[in-house]
Amino acid sequence: MAFSKSRGVRWGIIALVTAGTIINYLTRSTLGVAAPTLMTSLHMSEKEYGFITGLFQFGIMLQPVAGFLLDVVRLKMGMFLFTLVWGLIAMAHALAGNWQALAWLRGFQGFAEGVAQPGGLKVVSEWFPARERGLAGGLYNIGASVGSMLAPPLVAWAILYYNWQAAFVITGVLAILWAFLWLFCYRSPKEHPALTEAERAYIDSGQEKHLAASETRPSPLNILRQRNFWGIAIPRFLADPTWGTLVFWLPLYLAKVRGFDLKHIALFGWLPFVAADLGCLFGPLLVGIIQKSGATLINARRLTFTAGAVLMVGIVFVASVKNPYAAIALLCLAAFAHQTLSVTVITMASDLFRQSEVATVAGMAGTAANLGALLFSLAIGSLVATTGYAPFFFILGGIDLLGAALLWLLVRPATPASEGNG
Repeated sequence: MAFSKSRGVRWGIIALVTAGTIINYLTRSTLGVAAPTLMTSLHMSEKEYGFITGLFQFGIMLQPVAGFLLDVVRLKMGMFLFTLVWGLIAMAHALAGNWQALAWLRGFQGFAEGVAQPGGLKVVSEWFPARERGLAGGLYNIGASVGSMLAPPLVAWAILYYNWQAAFVITGVLAILWAFLWLFCYRSPKEHPALTEAERAYIDSGQEKHLAASETRPSPLNILRQRNFWGIAIPRFLADPTWGTLVFWLPLYLAKVRGFDLKHIALFGWLPFVAADLGCLFGPLLVGIIQKSGATLINARRLTFTAGAVLMVGIVFVASVKNPYAAIALLCLAAFAHQTLSVTVITMASDLFRQSEVATVAGMAGTAANLGALLFSLAIGSLVATTGYAPFFFILGGIDLLGAALLWLLVRPATPASEGNG
């Protein structure tokens, strides 16, 4: 491939990662939008659907395996193989003849798709100086919102004009195409032929020396002993049930509680994810503003997380408002708040750990995050028929405040150097 010289290669790399994240979340969001149709076609209840989403979350909890492999075998081949596999599994969903087969496929897909977060964060840690990591992390995390935003109209179109199987085939093909694009285009900063010496020096100059990659393989046990890991992992455990609810349960909530049909879900179900996109950009912006007022990088990230947690309180009122469009507006606020705090705490792994550990740390913290989403999804599946959604919205409105308190209590920068510009 002919590469042209450029001073902005790193932004092209993050654009490539963002495209992959869009497809990752498009494939995982397909199930949620298709859920009302699948529940009829495959004869399943909310309890069985909760089991299916729970098995997906269990699969994605194995992120440490994906993260460790990325740290060991490097990004290029690791991302290619994982993406190729999740694309093939997504297409195989079309062959599921009952909910049990669908559940197993979702579990395997969850494992393969778990590469997205540790892979994206590893790219950010290697390709960006500390001062740009927040923005770069926000940009690739926009992919989560965009993918989830595209799912309602795309899946509804596929179901209305073809069938639910077509929706999974289309998203699977997109994943396979991106896998080969990644294999063809990606190089590390040391190997990329289009990277100028000026840009390479700029990236290197903004890397914290004490967080430089080492030749030693990352040790999960050593990471588990560090309070900074738990300072990231526990807030993510508490935060991710919000995202799981939006992706997997929002279409069912709109259909069963608010009376939306598939066309109305296609028209309105994507709006919270537009708000989430804005949250991905607002988080890094707010960190930069707070830093300019004199706060350190870590404190700016903690304050931003706290601001997002305060905004999350609005979701408590979703079940009590009578107007369905007011409920959607509150869900948009929750999505904005969640991505504001989520992209902030995810990025902190690259502020606190060595480059050679970042993917492993991100994967292990992702396990905690998806465990929270798993437990919450199983609870919704088991109890929503008797309790309704109100108790779950109430819980979502408060648990991020606890996460913010723990972020302040547990996270400690290793050295003053980690509090540099960023």
